[in-house]
Amino acid sequence: MATPNKEHPFAEIIRILGKGKKGSRPLTQEEAYTAMRMILEGKVEDLQLGAFLMLMRVKEETPEELAGFVQAVRDSLPTASITADLDWSSYAGKRRQLPWFILSSLLLAENGIKVLMHGSASHTEGRLFVEDMLPLFSLPTTLNFADAEQQLKSHNFAHLSLSEICPAMNKMIHLRKLMGLRSPVHTLVRLINPFNAQYSIQGIFHPGYRPVHQEAALLLNQPHMAVLKGEGGETERNPDVECLVQSVHEGELSDEVWPALFARRHIKPDTLEPNHLLQLWRGELDNEYASASIIGTTAIALKLLGKVDHQNDAHNLATQYWQNRHTKAY
Repeated sequence: MATPNKEHPFAEIIRILGKGKKGSRPLTQEEAYTAMRMILEGKVEDLQLGAFLMLMRVKEETPEELAGFVQAVRDSLPTASITADLDWSSYAGKRRQLPWFILSSLLLAENGIKVLMHGSASHTEGRLFVEDMLPLFSLPTTLNFADAEQQLKSHNFAHLSLSEICPAMNKMIHLRKLMGLRSPVHTLVRLINPFNAQYSIQGIFHPGYRPVHQEAALLLNQPHMAVLKGEGGETERNPDVECLVQSVHEGELSDEVWPALFARRHIKPDTLEPNHLLQLWRGELDNEYASASIIGTTAIALKLLGKVDHQNDAHNLATQYWQNRHTKAY
């Protein structure tokens, strides 16, 4: 008599999420951890992975699920020999404005703050990604952990590609082209913090995800973190509108509104010219929107880092950094 086929272990995860309106429920943090470990270890069939991602997409992830997913990814990573000061995730890509936040991160690096930026390029059509902009500044585009450590030591800035951090996550984030929808991967990668920085700054597009990031960071015992609705979903302050920043500081949650820097909104450019990033840094281009965005984003980071206590002081220090930048550095 033939032995009946055993149920696949991951089927229980799918059943928890997909057992109808009354029978389904979110995963616990422990269940989420187990699910992601199985995915990372290649113990999940492609069909199961697709079902899992879309079930999660429909219901949307909870802070507990996010924390479990992120911890599983972190536990799969090599241990960095040094830590970054500021973890800066960049996964959305830009399509309405240039990624001016790159200049904010380089400005912080120039002033002694070790910034580890991480992201994945080309997972969404029609967008500009950091990885594609770095050659303008003669910066490496794809680094492994050892090279990123060396860049942090020598330049206070490194960009680490998701393809190097976690190839499985990189493969999953590119499933957007196949599925037509984002998945929890787009959220959890922002929280990875591969170099264990004490400070983390994240940008999102949908405002409802701000408190999810905030509460997940709390569950992950992230000492200091700030999340904002950034321009295009990146960690970039839009100076034309007020900006709500939700933070975690040593286990305490807080919200802070940064006011708009202009009374009227600027008209978005007809085309995006990446070389304008370099020209603005060198002082060869005048763009009040871009300069305000760079200074405004830098100010939020400086306050997060505890360099100042008040918004006005943060803005003044960021302005000082920008005015005194080494224009011939790149």
